[in-house]
Amino acid sequence: FYTFTTPNGYKVAIMLEELGLPYQVHVVDIRKDEQFKLEFLKISPNNKIPAIVDSDGPDGKPISVFESAAILIYLAQKTKSPLLPAGPREFTKVMEWAFFQMASVGPMFGQMFHFAMVAKEKIPYAVDRYTNETKRILRVMDKQLSDSTHLAGTNYSIADILTYPWVVTISNYMFKDMSSWPNVERDRKSTRLN
Repeated sequence: FYTFTTPNGYKVAIMLEELGLPYQVHVVDIRKDEQFKLEFLKISPNNKIPAIVDSDGPDGKPISVFESAAILIYLAQKTKSPLLPAGPREFTKVMEWAFFQMASVGPMFGQMFHFAMVAKEKIPYAVDRYTNETKRILRVMDKQLSDSTHLAGTNYSIADILTYPWVVTISNYMFKDMSSWPNVERDRKSTRLN
């Protein structure tokens, strides 16, 4: 398991723990540009963490997998985990919210965090744009969670695992008061990941 202390890295750590799979951690220090090393690029050609190498791949040969959602899907399918339901309706609902996380939550929350907290030059337009989009996404999640226990319905799934680290990150650093999104806050506090 090749990772660093980021929301995307935490997703895979949570999944590995949920599944009870043994793993060895290889820290890829992105602050030192270790993600650009040739040996890591062979595993993750997009030079991003997380990535895994499964020494017991589907054909008995090692396989490397990069991109956090692809890793969670691979691990869930390999173990036949209920975190990725087999039924077509349930599977589709989990995929919708997994892709929502990958297309909206991660990119927008990440950009908001970067421009508001990390960027050397503060660009008010960028901060406002990504903060407003993050708030909109939180409203979408809050509405979904007003009618269901978890993002994809009543069952805990990879959609929750993919989203949880980003919600924790922004609630710890950006929105310490999550009262505008009470259902997201309820889910964050009540999840078995705490």
